[in-house]
This record gives sequence, structure tokens and C-alpha cells, in this order.
Amino acid sequence: MALVKLIEYGLPGGFRVLVGKTDADNDELSLRVARQDDWWFHVRGLPGSHVVLQAPDGVEADRKTLELAASIAAYHSKARAAGVVPVSYTRARFVSKPRGAKAGTVEIRKEAVLKVRPGLPA
Repeated sequence: MALVKLIEYGLPGGFRVLVGKTDADNDELSLRVARQDDWWFHVRGLPGSHVVLQAPDGVEADRKTLELAASIAAYHSKARAAGVVPVSYTRARFVSKPRGAKAGTVEIRKEAVLKVRPGLPA
């Protein structure tokens, strides 16, 4: 297994956001690194990185934190230069890999959508 290269961002409140750089990184991040209760994000309908939001123990992400993570997902996608972008998100436990699917391909259940502008934390 190749070494996984993830981009990491710190958010206010001790949250951290992990971003896959390649299809293999996305697989590793979504299926092995992400914990069951982490939030998982991906821009809707376009190629992009898988993004995972990890909360400090016992802390629940508020809408602003979810929107920040969604903005990072939009930034790390083909929609980087777009205005407002739909980003799918769900708990990591609802992300799975279809049998025989190529690297970076996942199925998600219980999806919700945030509409955000692509961007990175200040």
C-alpha cells in the first residue's frame, strides 16, 4: 500500500479537515482513516477530493463548521472556480465501496447537500 498523502486543515474549535489528493488517497481516507461519526464531503456531480471532518471527542459540528468543510471540498474539486457549488455530505459510516469499483469510487447513503462557495479557511 502506497503512503497516503492527505492535506490537513485546522478549523476553529479543534476540528480538523482531511483531504485526499488522489483516487487511492480518497479510498484510504474514506474507508480506513475516517471514523464512523466523522462527516464525509464531496462536490456533487463533478470530480473532486474526498473530504473528512473530524471533531474533537464529544463535540458536534455546527452548521458553520459543516459549511467550512463543504467549502474546502468544493475548493478541492473541478468546481474550484465556480460561484455557489452543491456539496454532498453524510456520516462516514454511510460511505461504502461498490464491489469491483475503481479507486476513488464510493456509494453514499443518507446524503444531505450544502450549497457553498469554494474556499479555504483563513
